[in-house]
Amino acid sequence: MTDDRRLAVLRAIVQDFVASEEPVGSKALVDRHDLGVSSATIRNDMAALEDEGYIAQPHTSAGRIPTDKGYRLFVDRLANLQPLSPAERRAIQSFLDGAVDLDDVVERGTRLLSQLTRQVAIVQYPSLGLSRVRHIELVSLSSHRVLLILIADTGRVEQRVIEFPTAVAAEMLADLRTQLNTVLAEQPFEDIDELVTGLDRKFPTAERALVTRLLSAVGEAAGGQVEERVVVAGAANLARYDRDFPQTVHPVLEALEEQVVLLRLLGEATAVEQVHVRIGRENDVADMTTTSVVTSGYGPGDRALAHLGVVGPTRMDYPTSMTAVRAVARYLGRILSEQ
Repeated sequence: MTDDRRLAVLRAIVQDFVASEEPVGSKALVDRHDLGVSSATIRNDMAALEDEGYIAQPHTSAGRIPTDKGYRLFVDRLANLQPLSPAERRAIQSFLDGAVDLDDVVERGTRLLSQLTRQVAIVQYPSLGLSRVRHIELVSLSSHRVLLILIADTGRVEQRVIEFPTAVAAEMLADLRTQLNTVLAEQPFEDIDELVTGLDRKFPTAERALVTRLLSAVGEAAGGQVEERVVVAGAANLARYDRDFPQTVHPVLEALEEQVVLLRLLGEATAVEQVHVRIGRENDVADMTTTSVVTSGYGPGDRALAHLGVVGPTRMDYPTSMTAVRAVARYLGRILSEQ
C-alpha cells in the first residue's frame, strides 16, 4: 500500500484501537483525527484497507480493528522514535545508577522496562562467551578444594568449586593464577581453550595432572550453560489484556515460564540499540502467536553481549514500547562500559 491518506487512516485506527480496546468506525476517525476528508472518503479507504488485509471487522455492524499485517505496516512506517523526555531520562539513570553489581543491574533493568511499557519484560544476562576476561582468581578452600572465580569485563562473575584427589600446593596455585592472568587478560572468553593449550607444560611433571584439571575447569566455566540466564518481570501485566487473547492468557503465561521459550523470543543477536519487532504469527512459538515481541541487543560500546525485550498483546503501544526498549538497552550498555 502506497497511498499516504490510507496509511494515515490505518495509523489512526491503530492508535484508537490500542487506546480504547474497541473497534474503530469512520465517524470516530473524523471526530478524533484531522484527516482532511469526509466520512464517506474514510469509509472507502477503510474498505480498501480491509480488502488488502490490513484491518478486519470482528463482527457485523462493528468498526474495524488492525490485523497483524496492519500492525506490521504501522510499525514499518513509523517515523523516527520520539526520545524520552529529560525527566524520564533522569529517572532511568537514577534508578539504574543505584545498582551495586551486575545482578542488581539486570534485575533493576527488567523491572524498569516492565514499568515503562506495562508489558512483560525479559532481560538476558550478558553472554560470557562474547565477553572478555578481566581477571581469574584461584582461592584455596582446603588442601583438596579450590574456588575458581572468572570475572568478565561486563562485571559478570562465575565461580565453581573444584575437587582434587591429591593436595594442591599453594605455590603451584599462585603460579598458575599468574600464568592464567598473563595469558588471558582482556582476551575473549570464547578463545580460552585455545589460549591455555600447552600451559600445563610450564609446570613440573608431577603437577601437570592437577594443572590440567584446573585448566579444564576454566574452559568448562567459560563455555558452559552460564549464558542461559534471563530475568522476567511484569507477567501480571498480561492480566490487564485478557480480552486480547482469543481464549485465555494462561497458555502465554505458561510459555513464558520456559527458559527455552524466553531465549527464542529474544532471538538471535541484534545490533546494539537496534529495535526489532515480531508481531503475532511472526513468532514461531506456538502459544505466542497472539503476542508481539519488541527486542534489542545491548552491551558496552557497539558489542551486543545480550538481549532484552518486552512481550505483550498485538494491541500494543508500539512507539512507547520500542522507545523504552531502546532506552533501557542504551543505559544498560553504558553501565556495562563502566564496569
